[in-house]
Amino acid sequence: MRWETVMGLEVHAELSTKTKIFCGCSTAFTGKPNTNVCPGCAGMPGTLPKLNRSVVEYAMRLGIALNCTIEKESIFDRKNYIYPDLPRAYQLTQFYAPVCRNGILSINDEKTITIKQIHIEEDAGKLVHGPQGTLMDFNRSGVPLLEIVSNPDFRSADEVIAYLEKLRETLMYLDICDCKMQEGSIRADINLSIRPVGSSELGVRTETKNMNSFKAIRRAIEYEASRHIEALEDGVELFQETRRWDDDKGISIGMRSKEDALDYRYFPDPDLPHVFIEDSWLAKVKESMPELAHQKRKRYINDYRLSEDEAQKLTAHKNICALFEDVAQMSNNGVEASHLVSGEIMRLMNNSNMQPEDLSVDAGKLATLISLVCGTKINRSAFKETVEAVFTNNVDPEKYIGEKGLLMINDDNAVIEAVNNVLAAEQKTVEEYRAGKTKVFGFLMGQVMKKLGGKGNPDIMKKTLEEALNGE
Repeated sequence: MRWETVMGLEVHAELSTKTKIFCGCSTAFTGKPNTNVCPGCAGMPGTLPKLNRSVVEYAMRLGIALNCTIEKESIFDRKNYIYPDLPRAYQLTQFYAPVCRNGILSINDEKTITIKQIHIEEDAGKLVHGPQGTLMDFNRSGVPLLEIVSNPDFRSADEVIAYLEKLRETLMYLDICDCKMQEGSIRADINLSIRPVGSSELGVRTETKNMNSFKAIRRAIEYEASRHIEALEDGVELFQETRRWDDDKGISIGMRSKEDALDYRYFPDPDLPHVFIEDSWLAKVKESMPELAHQKRKRYINDYRLSEDEAQKLTAHKNICALFEDVAQMSNNGVEASHLVSGEIMRLMNNSNMQPEDLSVDAGKLATLISLVCGTKINRSAFKETVEAVFTNNVDPEKYIGEKGLLMINDDNAVIEAVNNVLAAEQKTVEEYRAGKTKVFGFLMGQVMKKLGGKGNPDIMKKTLEEALNGE
């Protein structure tokens, strides 16, 4: 029998607000355990929540970007369950009336994923397991989250990864989440089931929780799909459950039976008023929407005549994109800025294992280098060397070029002398060229450049060498 994998995702994005969702505590990731905590986010009796307005605006931004309907009225509900990282024994979330509904996200020309809803909720604390037992850190308790819930539209791991990459890109360019998966800023729950090809009935689903790397997500999907198929073909009954992924062992492990909504006893929170979004507020948020990555790619292709591949590289991360735009504006040369950032800068990043979020290069110094190389003050070899010095040590490019003697030789007489010396020393090669073996021209150019200490002007060198070889 042929089987089809059916998946839906619940993605939790930790918002980059400075303070928590219902109190004024810091959301900073670093810090000693239980230092960014107040009576409110610690769940002390008698404390009352006060909604952070920025959280609603961030939700609206994402809803607009994903073509959602922004609800005029939404409410907060209590999701009741007992777990050590949940200090109040309930989580404040939106179940009955979320802020956004019915969105779409296209992952390629042929596939569009439908978004059921986007709702606001608070994060739980963190359990730290160690030799002394399990400790509780409530720094993360009350950090604002958006949960993006898709419909079961996925049929492969490739589609899931493409969706997550596009969603992460959108969150970054909206500037509402730093998307540092290694810090848990974006996490995905994978709801997966198997059914015979051609069937419209959904099978028994399992939920693999808190996945925070694309590599692990792909492995977990492949494993869990195989596990379902093997069980069904062997006549083993599957049951609805929550599982966790053990990346070291490459297996998923059952945690608990999967709850249904009724098990959480949702009811509207009596301490928080309804959220009303007026037309004027929504219009203001729409006006402030930044240019998204796909819009930038289209503009780069149209304005700078860049290839799709180059535009894709430049928008792979917000920091890379920002550097490109700054260099392009300062140098007034988008094409050279594109070649520099997508080429040499990204090569240097890869060589140093630098993450895009850590990229910090002086755009003004790179723009200066573009002006120097385009103005024939330095050649490409000196340009490349100085770019690396700026990237690594933040040197002053003009001072570095002067100290290293990298200014290009534009003196016609010096080039003529170098060419004559090379022709005299390489008479056999010269004869081969004049006999029709034109490929040796590159070798002769290299010898002239060597005579000039690597500082020759390639255009002048080429013209002078051609004239000498052709007896002009």
